[in-house]
Order: sequence, then C-alpha cells, then structure tokens
Amino acid sequence: MFALVQLEPISQSSPTPPLDAVAWAFKALADPARLKILVHLALNSASSGNCCGVDGGAVCACDLEAVTGLSQPTVSHHVKCLVSANLVTAEKRGKWMYYGIDPQGLALVSGFLSKIGERS
Repeated sequence: MFALVQLEPISQSSPTPPLDAVAWAFKALADPARLKILVHLALNSASSGNCCGVDGGAVCACDLEAVTGLSQPTVSHHVKCLVSANLVTAEKRGKWMYYGIDPQGLALVSGFLSKIGERS
C-alpha cells in the first residue's frame, strides 16, 4: 500500500531529485487507471465542463468514475495513490472531493527524466 510522502522541490544545485520520491511517483504512475485519471485531470482542470460545473481548476470525483468506468471505491483508491505521490491535489468542498494536477509532483518526475536525458 502507499504511504504518505513529502516531496521536496528540486534545487538547481542538486544533481538529482530525491530518488525515493521519484520512485514513489513512478509507482503511482504504473497503473493504466491512474494514468487515465491523470490525463483527464490535465486536460479538464481548467474547464467547467464537469458534472458539477465547478470552476477553479478542479475536477469532481464523480467525473473520474465516468472517465475510468470504475466504481467509486476503486477510483478513490487510485486517486489516493496519486495524491500520496504528490501528483494530484485533493480538496473537500462540502460533501464532494475535487482533484487537480499538483505541479510540484509533475516537476519532480519531469526534472528527473530530464536529468537522465542529459546523461545519455
């Protein structure tokens, strides 16, 4: 199971990002359902075309059920994994959960891959 991990921003002086955090993010990305959720969040965070019509860069949890075709408990598990890897943010508004992309987590993965690319 996933545990909560705090990611640290990549500093310019650091040769590589924290490897444990990068590994955790790649673990979270190693599932097709989670990738589908991440792509949906990336493409739809800025739009208000979701079921709840909420603005502000967030997607309602109920939209993710429709996108993945999975049950609510399964979607919750996958989103929890993405949140624990700091790839997705979660915010409770009333009785609903809203999710968005966490730019710091994506920067960590992107930064790691670019460092690897520089060395090859």
